Amino acid sequence: MCGIVGLFLKDKTMEPQLGALLSNMLITMTDRGPDSAGIAIYGNELPGQTKLTVQSDQPEMDFPALEADLSAHLGCAVSMHVKSTHAVLAVPSGLSGPARAALASLRPAVRVMGRGDTLEIYKEVGLPKDVASRFEIATMSGTHGIGHTRMATESAVTTMGAHPFNTGDDQCLVHNGSLSNHNSLRRKLRREGMHIETENDTEVGAAYLTWRMQNGATLGEALESSLTDLDGFFTFVVGTKDGFGVVRDPIACKPAVMAETDQYVAFGSEYRALVDLPGIETARVWEPEPATVYFWTHDMPPHSSSKAA
Repeated sequence: MCGIVGLFLKDKTMEPQLGALLSNMLITMTDRGPDSAGIAIYGNELPGQTKLTVQSDQPEMDFPALEADLSAHLGCAVSMHVKSTHAVLAVPSGLSGPARAALASLRPAVRVMGRGDTLEIYKEVGLPKDVASRFEIATMSGTHGIGHTRMATESAVTTMGAHPFNTGDDQCLVHNGSLSNHNSLRRKLRREGMHIETENDTEVGAAYLTWRMQNGATLGEALESSLTDLDGFFTFVVGTKDGFGVVRDPIACKPAVMAETDQYVAFGSEYRALVDLPGIETARVWEPEPATVYFWTHDMPPHSSSKAA
């Protein structure tokens, strides 16, 4: 049992509220998973730069000289903003791969939580209220975001085992359920060149979607194919740079509810995650159908979504 939330803003005037709204939604889901928590925020893009969100169990040792060391190694300017055990590194576009390789050499204990032009991921062991407070999520603005509070079933309670999982630029996934074919699929995806670090089944689901999109699929098409290629029971909420998608397996035994207004699309494992959203009393509220893909992008007209059985 885990708790999932997601919020996709259509109204740009709401963007300064994203972090606060998403934090409150996730805190409401605490009793669905008190082991660890995480939030992905799609925020401001830095012209000509890519972000790497990194984590250290000993930030007082790993972070102080990291900006200078990485700049010297890459031969270019790197900026760094530290938030507790996490830091956001901004590197020139096209250098996220070399930067990741440099980190493995310069700071072997530092782990990459996420990468992308707009994506930042913050996750740690602990309750959602503590994780949100530690990283000052309520102060963050953005266009959309997803969050997860975990009750571990498939792997250990660690920072690396917490959701969201990022396996491609500006793409991440949160999951409630269990994938029964994740071991065989992990081997296949690694043969295809996908970078998978943990034994967590959710990371395999994220890598599968990344692999499909890298091979030309849209977010909606990748989610559709997951219904055929993934075994088990699952509810996925996925974010991309400009998109937000939801899919439930054909049995749909994991709870889910969605709401849509002129201002936003919201997802929660339970309705109580949505009750404090502005305008919820007049929102269209529904339970996502089994084996059905829902997705939105910012270039769609208002009220628009796509579904495929």
